Amino acid sequence: MNPNEIISIAWGGIIHNKIRSLLTMLGVIIGVAAVIVMISISAGTEAAIADQINGLGANLAFIQSSLGRGGPGGGGNTPSLVYDDIEMVESVNGVVGTAVEQTATTSLKSDSVQLTDVSIVGTTPDFPSVREVVVTDGRFFNETELERKAKVTVLGYSLAQELFGDDDPIGQTITADNNVRLTVIGVADEKGIVGSTDFDAQFYVPIGLIFDKFLPSQFARFAGNNVRLIYAQIDGTADMDVVISQIELKLANSKGIELTELPFSIQTQDDIIATQGAATEAFRSLLAWVAGVSLLVGGIGIMNIMLVSVTERTREIGIRQSVGATPNDIRYQFLIEAILLSLVGGLLGVAVGVGGSILFGKTGDMQTVIVPSSIALAFGSAAMVGVFFGFFPANKAAQLDPIEALRHE
Repeated sequence: MNPNEIISIAWGGIIHNKIRSLLTMLGVIIGVAAVIVMISISAGTEAAIADQINGLGANLAFIQSSLGRGGPGGGGNTPSLVYDDIEMVESVNGVVGTAVEQTATTSLKSDSVQLTDVSIVGTTPDFPSVREVVVTDGRFFNETELERKAKVTVLGYSLAQELFGDDDPIGQTITADNNVRLTVIGVADEKGIVGSTDFDAQFYVPIGLIFDKFLPSQFARFAGNNVRLIYAQIDGTADMDVVISQIELKLANSKGIELTELPFSIQTQDDIIATQGAATEAFRSLLAWVAGVSLLVGGIGIMNIMLVSVTERTREIGIRQSVGATPNDIRYQFLIEAILLSLVGGLLGVAVGVGGSILFGKTGDMQTVIVPSSIALAFGSAAMVGVFFGFFPANKAAQLDPIEALRHE
Protein backbone atom coordinates (compact mmCIF):
# COMPACT_ATOMS: atom_id res chain seq x y z
CA MET A 1 0.00 0.00 0.00
CA ASN A 2 1.49 3.36 -0.99
CA PRO A 3 1.97 6.19 1.56
CA ASN A 4 -0.65 8.47 -0.03
CA GLU A 5 -3.30 5.81 0.35
CA ILE A 6 -2.36 5.21 4.00
CA ILE A 7 -2.54 8.96 4.74
CA SER A 8 -5.89 9.19 2.94
CA ILE A 9 -7.34 6.35 5.01
CA ALA A 10 -5.95 7.81 8.26
CA TRP A 11 -7.37 11.24 7.45
CA GLY A 12 -10.73 9.64 6.62
CA GLY A 13 -10.76 8.05 10.06
CA ILE A 14 -10.30 11.50 11.65
CA ILE A 15 -12.96 13.18 9.53
CA HIS A 16 -15.43 10.37 10.20
CA ASN A 17 -15.46 11.32 13.91
CA LYS A 18 -15.08 15.09 13.80
CA ILE A 19 -16.27 15.92 17.32
CA ARG A 20 -14.27 13.16 18.95
CA SER A 21 -11.18 14.14 16.95
CA LEU A 22 -11.53 17.78 17.99
CA LEU A 23 -11.93 16.85 21.64
CA THR A 24 -8.91 14.56 21.34
CA MET A 25 -6.84 17.40 19.90
CA LEU A 26 -7.97 19.79 22.64
CA GLY A 27 -5.24 18.72 25.05
CA VAL A 28 -2.56 19.27 22.40
CA ILE A 29 -4.08 22.63 21.42
CA ILE A 30 -4.04 23.82 25.02
CA GLY A 31 -0.52 22.51 25.60
CA VAL A 32 0.97 24.14 22.50
CA ALA A 33 -0.85 27.42 23.13
CA ALA A 34 0.28 27.40 26.77
CA VAL A 35 3.93 26.93 25.80
CA ILE A 36 3.82 29.87 23.35
CA VAL A 37 1.85 32.21 25.63
CA MET A 38 3.89 31.51 28.76
CA ILE A 39 7.24 31.91 27.00
CA SER A 40 6.01 35.12 25.32
CA ILE A 41 5.00 36.53 28.72
CA SER A 42 8.38 35.62 30.20
CA ALA A 43 10.26 37.10 27.22
CA GLY A 44 8.09 40.21 27.40
CA THR A 45 8.89 40.65 31.08
CA GLU A 46 12.59 40.33 30.32
CA ALA A 47 12.32 42.88 27.50
CA ALA A 48 10.38 45.30 29.73
CA ILE A 49 13.07 45.06 32.42
CA ALA A 50 15.79 45.71 29.85
CA ASP A 51 13.86 48.73 28.50
CA GLN A 52 13.41 50.15 31.99
CA ILE A 53 17.08 49.74 32.90
CA ASN A 54 18.26 51.18 29.59
CA GLY A 55 15.79 54.02 30.09
CA LEU A 56 17.76 55.13 33.15
CA GLY A 57 20.54 56.39 30.93
CA ALA A 58 22.94 55.31 28.21
CA ASN A 59 26.26 53.50 28.79
CA LEU A 60 26.12 53.84 32.57
CA ALA A 61 28.38 52.32 35.18
CA PHE A 62 26.85 52.15 38.67
CA ILE A 63 29.48 52.57 41.40
CA GLN A 64 27.65 51.42 44.50
CA SER A 65 28.87 51.54 48.08
CA SER A 66 29.14 48.16 49.79
CA LEU A 67 26.92 47.60 52.83
CA GLY A 68 28.41 47.88 56.28
CA ARG A 69 31.35 50.10 55.35
CA GLY A 70 31.72 53.40 57.11
CA GLY A 71 28.11 54.12 58.09
CA PRO A 72 25.58 56.43 56.48
CA GLY A 73 27.30 59.73 57.24
CA GLY A 74 30.96 58.98 56.77
CA GLY A 75 33.75 57.80 59.01
CA GLY A 76 34.57 54.33 60.29
CA ASN A 77 37.82 52.42 60.00
CA THR A 78 37.25 51.19 56.46
CA PRO A 79 37.53 53.59 53.49
CA SER A 80 34.11 54.44 52.07
CA LEU A 81 32.69 55.65 48.79
CA VAL A 82 32.54 59.40 49.42
CA TYR A 83 31.40 62.49 47.59
CA ASP A 84 34.94 63.60 46.73
CA ASP A 85 35.49 60.34 44.81
CA ILE A 86 33.50 61.84 41.94
CA GLU A 87 36.58 63.89 41.01
CA MET A 88 38.59 60.71 40.52
CA VAL A 89 35.83 59.18 38.40
CA GLU A 90 35.58 62.34 36.25
CA SER A 91 39.32 62.27 35.57
CA VAL A 92 39.22 58.83 33.90
CA ASN A 93 39.49 58.88 30.11
CA GLY A 94 36.23 57.74 28.55
CA VAL A 95 33.97 59.10 31.29
CA VAL A 96 31.79 61.82 29.73
CA GLY A 97 29.39 62.50 32.59
CA THR A 98 28.94 61.83 36.30
CA ALA A 99 26.31 62.22 38.97
CA VAL A 100 26.16 61.39 42.66
CA GLU A 101 23.23 60.07 44.64
CA GLN A 102 22.56 59.89 48.36
CA THR A 103 19.08 59.14 49.65
CA ALA A 104 17.10 59.57 52.83
CA THR A 105 13.46 59.55 53.86
CA THR A 106 11.57 62.47 55.28
CA SER A 107 8.11 63.85 55.85
CA LEU A 108 6.76 66.58 53.60
CA LYS A 109 3.96 69.06 53.87
CA SER A 110 2.52 71.80 51.74
CA ASP A 111 -0.29 74.14 52.72
CA SER A 112 -2.96 71.41 52.81
CA VAL A 113 -1.18 68.06 52.40
CA GLN A 114 1.18 66.15 54.67
CA LEU A 115 3.11 63.05 53.56
CA THR A 116 5.41 60.67 55.44
CA ASP A 117 8.30 58.44 54.39
CA VAL A 118 8.98 60.35 51.18
CA SER A 119 12.24 59.53 49.42
CA ILE A 120 14.60 62.50 49.10
CA VAL A 121 17.50 62.26 46.65
CA GLY A 122 20.57 64.41 47.07
CA THR A 123 22.41 64.73 43.77
CA THR A 124 24.33 66.98 41.39
CA PRO A 125 23.28 69.19 38.44
CA ASP A 126 24.28 66.60 35.80
CA PHE A 127 21.80 64.08 37.17
CA PRO A 128 19.09 64.78 34.52
CA SER A 129 21.45 64.25 31.58
CA VAL A 130 23.19 61.20 33.06
CA ARG A 131 20.00 59.49 34.23
CA GLU A 132 17.76 60.82 31.43
CA VAL A 133 15.38 62.57 33.79
CA VAL A 134 13.39 65.20 31.90
CA VAL A 135 12.22 68.30 33.76
CA THR A 136 9.04 69.33 31.95
CA ASP A 137 8.02 72.20 34.23
CA GLY A 138 10.59 74.64 35.58
CA ARG A 139 14.24 73.59 35.75
CA PHE A 140 16.81 71.51 37.63
CA PHE A 141 19.16 73.18 40.11
CA ASN A 142 22.49 74.52 38.83
CA GLU A 143 26.14 74.52 39.97
CA THR A 144 25.72 77.76 41.92
CA GLU A 145 22.80 76.35 43.88
CA LEU A 146 24.81 73.15 44.47
CA GLU A 147 27.78 75.09 45.91
CA ARG A 148 25.54 77.26 48.10
CA LYS A 149 23.49 74.25 49.25
CA ALA A 150 20.42 76.19 48.20
CA LYS A 151 17.09 75.08 49.64
CA VAL A 152 15.51 74.29 46.29
CA THR A 153 13.90 71.10 45.02
CA VAL A 154 12.63 69.33 41.92
CA LEU A 155 9.58 67.14 42.52
CA GLY A 156 8.73 63.80 40.92
CA TYR A 157 5.64 63.76 38.74
CA SER A 158 3.18 62.00 41.07
CA LEU A 159 4.61 63.67 44.20
CA ALA A 160 3.88 67.09 42.69
CA GLN A 161 0.29 66.03 42.04
CA GLU A 162 -0.13 64.72 45.58
CA LEU A 163 1.17 67.92 47.11
CA PHE A 164 -0.42 70.52 44.85
CA GLY A 165 -3.08 68.82 42.72
CA ASP A 166 -3.94 71.01 39.74
CA ASP A 167 -2.12 74.05 41.15
CA ASP A 168 1.18 75.16 39.64
CA PRO A 169 3.90 73.94 42.03
CA ILE A 170 6.67 76.19 40.66
CA GLY A 171 7.61 78.79 43.26
CA GLN A 172 5.62 77.05 45.99
CA THR A 173 7.22 76.12 49.31
CA ILE A 174 7.20 72.74 51.02
CA THR A 175 8.50 71.85 54.46
CA ALA A 176 10.56 68.75 55.22
CA ASP A 177 11.86 67.37 58.53
CA ASN A 178 13.74 69.73 60.85
CA ASN A 179 11.61 72.57 59.44
CA VAL A 180 13.67 72.70 56.27
CA ARG A 181 11.70 74.90 53.87
CA LEU A 182 12.30 74.10 50.19
CA THR A 183 11.28 76.14 47.17
CA VAL A 184 9.99 74.11 44.22
CA ILE A 185 11.87 75.06 41.05
CA GLY A 186 10.91 72.14 38.80
CA VAL A 187 8.77 69.05 38.20
CA ALA A 188 10.18 65.96 36.50
CA ASP A 189 8.37 64.19 33.70
CA GLU A 190 6.57 60.93 34.45
CA LYS A 191 9.11 58.07 34.54
CA GLY A 192 7.38 55.28 36.47
CA ILE A 193 8.75 52.47 38.61
CA VAL A 194 12.06 50.81 37.75
CA GLY A 195 12.94 47.85 39.95
CA SER A 196 11.90 48.91 43.44
CA THR A 197 12.31 52.64 42.84
CA ASP A 198 9.34 54.88 42.10
CA PHE A 199 10.97 57.81 40.35
CA ASP A 200 7.73 59.79 40.33
CA ALA A 201 7.32 59.66 44.13
CA GLN A 202 10.69 61.18 45.09
CA PHE A 203 12.19 64.66 45.04
CA TYR A 204 15.66 66.01 44.32
CA VAL A 205 17.80 68.51 46.23
CA PRO A 206 21.46 69.62 46.04
CA ILE A 207 23.51 66.87 47.68
CA GLY A 208 25.14 69.28 50.15
CA LEU A 209 21.71 69.91 51.65
CA ILE A 210 21.35 66.17 52.34
CA PHE A 211 24.69 66.15 54.16
CA ASP A 212 23.91 69.22 56.26
CA LYS A 213 20.23 68.80 57.09
CA PHE A 214 19.27 65.15 56.69
CA LEU A 215 22.41 62.99 57.15
CA PRO A 216 24.84 65.09 59.19
CA SER A 217 28.06 63.37 60.33
CA GLN A 218 30.71 64.48 62.82
CA PHE A 219 33.32 62.53 60.81
CA ALA A 220 32.56 64.13 57.44
CA ARG A 221 35.23 66.84 57.72
CA PHE A 222 37.89 64.15 58.16
CA ALA A 223 36.72 61.20 56.07
CA GLY A 224 34.28 62.85 53.68
CA ASN A 225 30.56 62.42 53.22
CA ASN A 226 29.48 58.93 52.25
CA VAL A 227 27.38 58.50 49.13
CA ARG A 228 25.30 55.55 48.02
CA LEU A 229 25.95 55.74 44.28
CA ILE A 230 28.17 57.45 41.78
CA TYR A 231 27.01 57.23 38.15
CA ALA A 232 29.61 57.30 35.42
CA GLN A 233 28.40 57.84 31.88
CA ILE A 234 30.92 56.25 29.51
CA ASP A 235 31.61 57.29 25.95
CA GLY A 236 29.90 54.89 23.55
CA THR A 237 33.13 54.52 21.54
CA ALA A 238 35.21 53.59 24.58
CA ASP A 239 35.82 50.07 25.89
CA MET A 240 33.60 49.96 28.98
CA ASP A 241 35.61 47.21 30.69
CA VAL A 242 38.83 49.18 30.31
CA VAL A 243 37.21 52.38 31.64
CA ILE A 244 35.79 50.52 34.64
CA SER A 245 39.20 49.02 35.38
CA GLN A 246 40.72 52.53 35.31
CA ILE A 247 38.03 53.81 37.69
CA GLU A 248 38.76 50.99 40.13
CA LEU A 249 42.51 51.59 39.92
CA LYS A 250 42.28 55.36 40.51
CA LEU A 251 39.90 54.98 43.46
CA ALA A 252 42.05 52.26 45.02
CA ASN A 253 45.17 54.45 44.69
CA SER A 254 43.39 57.47 46.16
CA LYS A 255 42.35 55.44 49.22
CA GLY A 256 45.67 53.64 49.56
CA ILE A 257 44.13 50.17 49.38
CA GLU A 258 44.32 47.12 47.16
CA LEU A 259 41.81 46.54 44.35
CA THR A 260 40.40 43.56 46.28
CA GLU A 261 39.63 45.85 49.25
CA LEU A 262 37.55 48.42 47.36
CA PRO A 263 34.48 49.36 49.43
CA PHE A 264 32.14 49.36 46.46
CA SER A 265 31.02 47.37 43.43
CA ILE A 266 30.72 48.53 39.82
CA GLN A 267 27.91 47.24 37.63
CA THR A 268 26.87 48.13 34.12
CA GLN A 269 23.37 48.07 32.72
CA ASP A 270 24.23 44.85 30.91
CA ASP A 271 25.23 43.27 34.24
CA ILE A 272 21.90 44.22 35.79
CA ILE A 273 19.96 43.00 32.77
CA ALA A 274 21.88 39.71 32.83
CA THR A 275 21.07 39.24 36.53
CA GLN A 276 17.40 39.92 35.93
CA GLY A 277 17.51 37.72 32.84
CA ALA A 278 18.79 34.78 34.87
CA ALA A 279 15.79 35.08 37.18
CA THR A 280 13.29 35.35 34.32
CA GLU A 281 14.97 32.46 32.50
CA ALA A 282 14.39 30.20 35.49
CA PHE A 283 10.80 31.41 35.62
CA ARG A 284 10.45 30.77 31.88
CA SER A 285 11.74 27.22 32.28
CA LEU A 286 9.21 26.59 35.03
CA LEU A 287 6.39 27.89 32.84
CA ALA A 288 7.57 25.74 29.94
CA TRP A 289 7.52 22.64 32.12
CA VAL A 290 4.01 23.46 33.33
CA ALA A 291 2.89 23.87 29.72
CA GLY A 292 4.71 20.64 28.83
CA VAL A 293 2.51 18.79 31.31
CA SER A 294 -0.50 19.94 29.27
CA LEU A 295 1.10 18.42 26.17
CA LEU A 296 1.71 15.19 28.07
CA VAL A 297 -1.93 15.05 29.13
CA GLY A 298 -2.92 15.72 25.51
CA GLY A 299 -0.71 12.83 24.36
CA ILE A 300 -2.29 10.48 26.87
CA GLY A 301 -5.68 11.57 25.56
CA ILE A 302 -4.61 10.71 22.01
CA MET A 303 -3.37 7.28 23.07
CA ASN A 304 -6.60 6.60 24.95
CA ILE A 305 -8.81 7.57 22.02
CA MET A 306 -6.67 5.61 19.57
CA LEU A 307 -7.00 2.49 21.74
CA VAL A 308 -10.77 2.97 21.74
CA SER A 309 -10.63 3.49 17.97
CA VAL A 310 -8.71 0.22 17.50
CA THR A 311 -11.32 -1.63 19.54
CA GLU A 312 -14.21 -0.05 17.62
CA ARG A 313 -12.59 -0.74 14.23
CA THR A 314 -11.37 -4.27 14.88
CA ARG A 315 -13.67 -5.72 12.22
CA GLU A 316 -12.51 -3.06 9.72
CA ILE A 317 -8.91 -4.04 10.47
CA GLY A 318 -9.76 -7.70 9.85
CA ILE A 319 -11.37 -6.90 6.51
CA ARG A 320 -8.36 -4.86 5.41
CA GLN A 321 -6.03 -7.66 6.41
CA SER A 322 -8.13 -10.21 4.50
CA VAL A 323 -7.80 -8.18 1.28
CA GLY A 324 -4.02 -7.94 1.51
CA ALA A 325 -3.11 -5.24 4.03
CA THR A 326 0.09 -6.15 5.88
CA PRO A 327 0.66 -5.56 9.63
CA ASN A 328 2.93 -2.64 8.69
CA ASP A 329 0.10 -1.09 6.62
CA ILE A 330 -2.21 -1.29 9.65
CA ARG A 331 0.51 0.03 11.98
CA TYR A 332 1.28 2.98 9.71
CA GLN A 333 -2.41 3.78 9.28
CA PHE A 334 -3.07 4.20 13.00
CA LEU A 335 0.30 5.78 13.71
CA ILE A 336 -0.25 8.39 10.98
CA GLU A 337 -3.75 8.99 12.30
CA ALA A 338 -2.31 9.76 15.75
CA ILE A 339 0.38 11.99 14.22
CA LEU A 340 -2.20 13.86 12.14
CA LEU A 341 -4.26 14.47 15.27
CA SER A 342 -1.17 15.91 16.98
CA LEU A 343 -0.10 18.00 13.99
CA VAL A 344 -3.53 19.49 13.37
CA GLY A 345 -3.85 20.12 17.11
CA GLY A 346 -0.37 21.67 17.04
CA LEU A 347 -1.28 24.02 14.18
CA LEU A 348 -4.46 25.10 15.96
CA GLY A 349 -2.46 25.50 19.18
CA VAL A 350 0.07 27.73 17.41
CA ALA A 351 -2.74 29.92 16.08
CA VAL A 352 -4.35 30.13 19.53
CA GLY A 353 -0.98 30.74 21.24
CA VAL A 354 0.16 33.51 18.88
CA GLY A 355 -3.27 35.13 18.90
CA GLY A 356 -3.50 34.83 22.69
CA SER A 357 -0.05 36.36 23.16
CA ILE A 358 -0.93 39.34 20.97
CA LEU A 359 -4.29 39.81 22.69
CA PHE A 360 -2.76 39.49 26.17
CA GLY A 361 -0.10 42.06 25.31
CA LYS A 362 -2.64 44.55 23.99
CA THR A 363 -5.25 44.16 26.74
CA GLY A 364 -3.13 43.21 29.77
CA ASP A 365 -0.63 45.17 31.86
CA MET A 366 2.28 42.90 30.91
CA GLN A 367 4.34 43.13 27.75
CA THR A 368 4.52 40.02 25.59
CA VAL A 369 7.16 39.08 23.01
CA ILE A 370 6.47 36.15 20.69
CA VAL A 371 9.59 33.98 20.54
CA PRO A 372 9.83 32.12 17.17
CA SER A 373 11.79 29.29 18.77
CA SER A 374 8.90 28.68 21.17
CA ILE A 375 6.60 28.06 18.19
CA ALA A 376 9.03 25.54 16.72
CA LEU A 377 9.50 23.94 20.15
CA ALA A 378 5.78 23.65 20.82
CA PHE A 379 4.91 22.34 17.36
CA GLY A 380 7.81 19.89 17.38
CA SER A 381 6.76 18.65 20.80
CA ALA A 382 3.24 18.10 19.51
CA ALA A 383 4.60 15.96 16.66
CA MET A 384 6.70 13.92 19.08
CA VAL A 385 3.65 13.42 21.28
CA GLY A 386 1.78 11.97 18.30
CA VAL A 387 4.60 9.55 17.49
CA PHE A 388 5.21 8.47 21.07
CA PHE A 389 1.64 8.04 22.20
CA GLY A 390 0.37 6.78 18.85
CA PHE A 391 2.83 3.92 18.53
CA PHE A 392 1.31 1.63 21.18
CA PRO A 393 -2.27 1.72 19.76
CA ALA A 394 -0.89 1.36 16.22
CA ASN A 395 1.23 -1.63 17.21
CA LYS A 396 -1.72 -3.21 18.97
CA ALA A 397 -3.83 -2.85 15.80
CA ALA A 398 -1.06 -4.40 13.68
CA GLN A 399 -0.88 -7.44 15.94
CA LEU A 400 -4.58 -8.34 15.69
CA ASP A 401 -5.29 -11.80 14.33
CA PRO A 402 -7.21 -11.43 11.04
CA ILE A 403 -9.61 -14.31 11.77
CA GLU A 404 -10.38 -13.07 15.28
CA ALA A 405 -10.78 -9.55 13.94
CA LEU A 406 -13.32 -10.70 11.34
CA ARG A 407 -15.35 -12.44 14.03
CA HIS A 408 -15.44 -9.28 16.17
CA GLU A 409 -18.87 -7.72 16.46
